[in-house]
Amino acid sequence: MRILIIEDEIDLANLLAQGLRREGYAADVASDGNEGYACATINDYDLLILDLNLPGIDGLEICRRLRTSHPRLLILMLTARGRPGDKITGLDLGADDYLVKPFDFGELTARIRALFRRDLQVRSPLLECGDLKLDPASKTVWLGKRRLQLTRKEFGILEYLMRHPGEVISQEELLEHVWDAEADPFTTTVKVHLYSLRQKLGDDGTRYIQTVIGQGYRISSSS
Repeated sequence: MRILIIEDEIDLANLLAQGLRREGYAADVASDGNEGYACATINDYDLLILDLNLPGIDGLEICRRLRTSHPRLLILMLTARGRPGDKITGLDLGADDYLVKPFDFGELTARIRALFRRDLQVRSPLLECGDLKLDPASKTVWLGKRRLQLTRKEFGILEYLMRHPGEVISQEELLEHVWDAEADPFTTTVKVHLYSLRQKLGDDGTRYIQTVIGQGYRISSSS
C-alpha cells in the first residue's frame, strides 16, 4: 500500500513516513498544498494523510478536488482543528476519517488498517489465480490448503500483480507502488524479493509469476 503525507511540519511528516515504512507501507511526503496536490494527481496512492492548514492550496480544497477526480482514494485528515464544525466540514467534503493533533501513532496506524480493511472488503474481498488465493483484508495468502508466510514486501508485490492479472508490470511500477518515491530505480531489491517470493510459491518462473524479458512481470492468468 502506498501512502502520501501532505504536512507542512517537516519533522512530523518525516517521522510519520519513517514509522509507516517500518509498518510496511510505502510513504511519500509533500510539504505544501500545491506540491501535495500535484503528487496525488500524478501518482497512484491508496491513502492520503492530509493536514488542513497548508501553504498554497489548503487541505479542505485538496480534499474537495480529489474526491471528485480520485473517488477511490482514501483520505484521512490529520489536523489541529478539533472543533466539531471542522470535523463535519472535512467529512462532508469527502474525508474517510479525521484525527486531531496531538495524536498517538498507534491510533493512527489502527485507523489506517481499519480504512484499508473496510475498503478492501468492498473492492476485492479475495484475489484468486488458480489455487493461489490472497485476502487483502486479512493479509493472508494460501497456496492450495497451505498458508504461505510472506514478508510485507513479498505480499505487496504479489497483491499488486494479482490486482492486474495478465498485465505486464514493470520493475519501476512495482517500486513506485510497493516501495516509495525514495526507492532507487537501479536497485535489485525487486528481483531479490521476487526470487524469494517465487521460492515460497514453488515457482520456476512460468507457473505463477512470469518474467517478460525487457518489460517486467505478470501473473499468469492460466495458473
